[in-house]
Amino acid sequence: MFLHYLELAWRNVLASKGLSALMVLALALGIGACMTTLTVYHVLSGDPIPHKSARLFNVQLDAGDKVGWKAGDEPTFDLTRFDATALLRDAKAKRQAMSSGFNTAVGLPDADTKPVFSPTRYTSADFFAMFDAPWQFGAGWSAADDAAEARVAVISANLNDKLFGGANSVGREVIVRGQPLRVIGVLKPWHVKPHYWDLTLGSYTDTEDLFLPFSTAMALKMGHWGNMNCWARGANGGSSLDLNAACAWVQYWVEFEKPSDAAAYRDYLEAYSEAQRQAGRFERPTNVRLRNVMDWLGAQQVLPADVRLQTWLAFGFLAVCIVNMVGLLLAKTLRRSGEIGVRRALGATRGDIFRQFLVEAVLLGGAGALLGLLFAQGGLWLVRQSPNDYARLAELDAAMLALTLSLALTASLIAGLLPAWRAALVTPAVQLKVQ
Repeated sequence: MFLHYLELAWRNVLASKGLSALMVLALALGIGACMTTLTVYHVLSGDPIPHKSARLFNVQLDAGDKVGWKAGDEPTFDLTRFDATALLRDAKAKRQAMSSGFNTAVGLPDADTKPVFSPTRYTSADFFAMFDAPWQFGAGWSAADDAAEARVAVISANLNDKLFGGANSVGREVIVRGQPLRVIGVLKPWHVKPHYWDLTLGSYTDTEDLFLPFSTAMALKMGHWGNMNCWARGANGGSSLDLNAACAWVQYWVEFEKPSDAAAYRDYLEAYSEAQRQAGRFERPTNVRLRNVMDWLGAQQVLPADVRLQTWLAFGFLAVCIVNMVGLLLAKTLRRSGEIGVRRALGATRGDIFRQFLVEAVLLGGAGALLGLLFAQGGLWLVRQSPNDYARLAELDAAMLALTLSLALTASLIAGLLPAWRAALVTPAVQLKVQ
């Protein structure tokens, strides 16, 4: 019976090509606009590490002075090197990692190979296990390597391709700031979006190509790229990266066995902060923040407010398109009242008429879905031309493709319910008398 309804629907679509095309276009425009903004929203609001994001927490301590301070303000964005080192030494969580970013040239002992300028992260041993880094060859370093300022490094698949042609480079050496570092691990392609462990370099920057121990980076006098907040005495005549410098620039993350462990760790942070205040290092009242991944991204407004607004506006536009489609379907139904009356007189039930018109609406919805998909692809292409750092991520994945088709069919069903019901109410006697 469904095939019969489909055949009737196709004939009726061909019988009123202009009106049918107008309905398909109206739905396609709504679907295209809606899916363009919804895809951008999906990209920006996604959980970068869903299986453990509730157990990963960013740490903030309020180490700044009172110049310009107001009660209730957010704590200092990053930690000082002194505080990060102290928390790492205490090791009160399952895993903990201090890190910061830089850019440096990476070369080979072979002078014929041109060095590659690479985004770099110097960090501590737990970093790779904490953030589930995928290994292609080798592994990361140990806490003992951190303590020994070991001359070791982990490189990305991208850098491994550039320097070693993609071969297993574990045991080979790279030259960083004139010093040889032994490669002990090579990562598989690792694209983490957003770059949540360090938002100061950009929320959607590429994952780093070179990783080395924090202590090693300090021994090599490496610099720092990203956020730097100094106050009062600042570097006090030395470098802002010195252990005792009054400068916050280190990102600090912890991992717990279960989310509920965060309460005890918060107590530890408050006790540490109070001890530092009593010692004269901290001037502000104790004010710590401990946020899991999604809370951290929300607090830093990684999802811009204008994207939320655009998404709601797109759904509003889709609603307008559905209302227009309802009006056009009603107009088309009224024009076919005589045909409906004849069918009813020949034995068709109200249910038959209702299903026939609903199938016709779904057929138009399917056509609208395909055209809307093309419009959405065009809209996403325009998004990718924008200067926003997330623009290149605006791609329809399988989930969003399925959602596009589902949304179009659902919209067409909603649009077809009232016209189909109205068609089913047509009285055959009245129509036959008129005829």
